Amino acid sequence: MIWSCYPAAGAKASQGVRPGKRSGSVALAEETRTTCFGLPAGRVGFVFYPLAQNLDPTVFESETRVSQSARAQSVVRIAAIGIANPPVRVPQSLGMELVRANYREVLSDRSMDVLEKVFAHPSIQARYLSFDNELEVVTLKNEDPDRRMDRFTRWSTKLSQQAAVSALRDAGVSADEIRTIVVNTCTGYICPGVSTYLLEAMKLDGSVRVFDAVGSGCGGALPNFDLAAHSLHANPSGVSLSVAVEICSATFQMDNDMSLLISNAIFGDGAAAAVLWTRPEGLRIIDSAGCIDTSYREDVRYVYKQGRLHNKLAVQLPKVVGMVVPPLIDGLLERNGLTRRDVKHWAIHPGGDRMVATLEETLELTEEQMAPTRQVLQDYGNMSSPTVLFVLKKLMDRGIKPGEKVLLTAYGAGMSAYACLLEA
Repeated sequence: MIWSCYPAAGAKASQGVRPGKRSGSVALAEETRTTCFGLPAGRVGFVFYPLAQNLDPTVFESETRVSQSARAQSVVRIAAIGIANPPVRVPQSLGMELVRANYREVLSDRSMDVLEKVFAHPSIQARYLSFDNELEVVTLKNEDPDRRMDRFTRWSTKLSQQAAVSALRDAGVSADEIRTIVVNTCTGYICPGVSTYLLEAMKLDGSVRVFDAVGSGCGGALPNFDLAAHSLHANPSGVSLSVAVEICSATFQMDNDMSLLISNAIFGDGAAAAVLWTRPEGLRIIDSAGCIDTSYREDVRYVYKQGRLHNKLAVQLPKVVGMVVPPLIDGLLERNGLTRRDVKHWAIHPGGDRMVATLEETLELTEEQMAPTRQVLQDYGNMSSPTVLFVLKKLMDRGIKPGEKVLLTAYGAGMSAYACLLEA
């Protein structure tokens, strides 16, 4: 199988990338000073397209030109976004009360002091957890793995469906028009994937193409957009449904580890769904970029301990985010002939108060530009991958004038970072 790497629709390929060098059966990008998307080597995200088997160079070049031409004709837009949360809203004050009542014998005095400060911080007022009622929240303490996966499966499906129905309604399309579903999550693994449960819950035809993307962390909604958009380049009819869903409470672990303490105080559950199409209405996807810097892998990731997911967040993570994200954004804007000043609206993943403050400073944004991001963090906490789409929906509901640019960015496990440039 031969694979080729392209930048997003509307972007120009970097002069430093030349498709044509093969290694075995894989076509690789030859690196000069830069790599794919014109970003520094080692900080690059590739989108791969299967072309054909046993392809000679002449056919390869022909297929490349045809593919680029077809994609240029299919402008993809975000028509609408729907969001969903479970019914149990837990104010931070109540969350701390539950910690005192159930974990005092587990946690050290220092850990309790840390939690008191984090829960009391005004950046987050409440979070939503995937239970039917408040009384069930205490079952987190002794939740066995089987029950936890059942809960993940049930709520990831339910919230995905609620968000999808809301997005379809706002876009004014029926579920029968869905041709592709892409679901991303990092807080649970089931086989077959969440996409198949969503297909069943929405009573869709089995011929709908479904894809599950796992392991992208808090940034997962943006590569999800890439996959959904490229499915429309291949088949512009109908719509693609892009769903980001996280049941962060399904990874709850409590001990004196600082990463777990912080995670238990800031993460919540939620889902967001976006309808993408090639019709003239909506936010046009101009270009997108991604980078992976594995030198920071241990700073933000999930690790398995005794068969259970444990979140890992380094103390230096805000600093890392401040080093990785701005260059990615600047590179994306530069290759589209823009600067930060040309972007009116910013939808930034609110990883936590310190990371929001770091990006506000390094990107030189105003309080007004950061307000939607801070408001979502305050109302919902960090829901991992859906969170940035909550911010984008807030911007869309508030109103984006024709011609105004929107910069969507999220970051997470890997260390991975993604950015997407939109225009009304």
